[in-house]
Amino acid sequence: MQTDLLILLIPLLPLIGFIINGLGFRKVPTGLVGVLATAGPLAAFACVLLLFTNFTAPIHTVLFDWITIGSFNIPFAFQIDQLSLIMLLIVTGVGSLIHIYSIGYMKHDDGYGKFMAFLNLFLFFMLLLVMGSNYVIMFIGWEGVGLCSYLLIGFWNKNTNYNNAARKAFVMNRIGDLGFLLGIFMIMGAFGSVEYREVFEQAAGFPISDPTVVAITMLLFVGAMGKSAQIPLYTWLPDAMAGPTPVSALIHAATMVTAGIYMVVRSNVLYTLSPLTLEIIGAIAIATALLAASIGLVQNDIKKVLAYSTVSQLGYMFLGLSVMGYTSGMFHVMTHAFFKALLFLGAGSVIHAMADEQDIRKMGGLRKYLPVTYWTFLIATIAISGIPPFAGFFSKDEILMHVYEHNKVLWALGVLGSAMTSFYMFRLLFLTFFGRFRGTEHTREHLHESPATMTIPLLVLAVLSVIGGFFNVPEVLGGDAKLAQFLNPIFELSHQVNPKAFGETLLTHSQEYMLMGISSGVAILSLVAAYVLYVQRVSLPEADTVDRPVLEKVLYNKYYIDELYDTIIVKPVRGLSDAFYSFGEFIIDGVVSGTAWAVQQTSGQLRKLQTGSIGFYVFAMVVSIAAILWLRFFVKF
Repeated sequence: MQTDLLILLIPLLPLIGFIINGLGFRKVPTGLVGVLATAGPLAAFACVLLLFTNFTAPIHTVLFDWITIGSFNIPFAFQIDQLSLIMLLIVTGVGSLIHIYSIGYMKHDDGYGKFMAFLNLFLFFMLLLVMGSNYVIMFIGWEGVGLCSYLLIGFWNKNTNYNNAARKAFVMNRIGDLGFLLGIFMIMGAFGSVEYREVFEQAAGFPISDPTVVAITMLLFVGAMGKSAQIPLYTWLPDAMAGPTPVSALIHAATMVTAGIYMVVRSNVLYTLSPLTLEIIGAIAIATALLAASIGLVQNDIKKVLAYSTVSQLGYMFLGLSVMGYTSGMFHVMTHAFFKALLFLGAGSVIHAMADEQDIRKMGGLRKYLPVTYWTFLIATIAISGIPPFAGFFSKDEILMHVYEHNKVLWALGVLGSAMTSFYMFRLLFLTFFGRFRGTEHTREHLHESPATMTIPLLVLAVLSVIGGFFNVPEVLGGDAKLAQFLNPIFELSHQVNPKAFGETLLTHSQEYMLMGISSGVAILSLVAAYVLYVQRVSLPEADTVDRPVLEKVLYNKYYIDELYDTIIVKPVRGLSDAFYSFGEFIIDGVVSGTAWAVQQTSGQLRKLQTGSIGFYVFAMVVSIAAILWLRFFVKF
């Protein structure tokens, strides 16, 4: 099969699934909906595997010339290189598993066909974002995943709260997207192109800290703050839990929130030229990681805990990028995709068994009823906590090692965040699966393990969460960092513009062992603390109505940031819009009503001329003719 055709099929196959199920979701048989929706992503994954196994050099495929204005040209083209291949494997691989899972989870929903169509469309736009050879095609995919998130978060649109959550995600992402779009316009002005190769080759000739490059990278990062949920544009992501659980898994693991990380890694030469932007990214990243982790300590909604954990983990990814650890950031994207998809799908299995209950205070003891879900959820919890030898240990430790070389304070804060991650994740595990069952007797009677369409993806992701870290084993542990070697050509220009930043590590093996020991030890201590508190002492979260200590109350209410935004942004804007609406309504109503009154009054007087007398009509005609003659001959204009 020709390589160009293979590349074209990757986004086209999910799009075909969307078209069939989208146009015929009321007519396609239920048993066929899942097959059609899943076939596209699976076939796309097979195409990616073929490309990956036969990959020797980057491929640039021009489908057609799209926009041409004078000498400025934007082709509709795809670029397949080391970075896009890794992302394609994650998107199509994990995305396919989520599609399979959705067959069991959503099969009895009235909008099953529409839901599967939206999932296909989501995958199509993410593939477009990853495969595009320029920033404009990336922007199309960027906007597309934003649209699909809106459609899927508000999928159960009869619930007003879910619609509000979808609208919130849409609006907050548009704020970030404005910055991203302005950054693209600046790239056009500065480089005369939006093609990655042309932009990056020209950028390599710019001096470090060039004001234009700093401005471009800052604007692009504003877009990343929206898509990848960083302070201050992060509050939409926890609310996005309103959508069906497979949507949460797709957004958090395989698509939307990784777009910001991908964009920064793709633009690595620009960010390497802008140390100021990287410092700002580092500060925002660690603040986001700690803020989200601290909120996760006291949340009681199983999906909200995982949502705040995603915000925190995205902070770690950006933290790695801020110290030019681009490979470590991408490595954590990959491992996070495995264990975060597993956590969300495991949570979905719990919610499925609990008749849509999401409050962990009403769970407990579920490991007896859901053995597959329990064991896979345990594996994912160990992985995200950074306990060796599971996937999260390798990727998170690599990030912390890079950070330690650049800034010891940031490293210490990163370790603190890692401790909180381990604690809130094991708190979630113990409250959900250990102890006595705290739900109703009716719910207990209906507890059951999920069907094979849901448990098989859990098992596959559990295996990947165990072995995923071995794709990039560092030299100190006897590995050869295969992922780093594979991605190295992507960072060649960054090496040229700032060779000192990419030199050999100055850490000795004993220091690296020490750093690994500290991060692992902190995670294990947090595990033990959670076990003592929630298993041995059987401490349970209090009801919402109970008065809490000040610190816990602040954390439980998420630092009142939503309330702050509501007070300083939402209410003033809404008040201003209401005022404009009332003002406009007054003017428009006045004009319309006044015109109607004038017509009514005028017609009321003019109708009196209609007397029915022929003599009066002849008299009026004579007077009119006289007036016309007088105006014609005696009045000069």
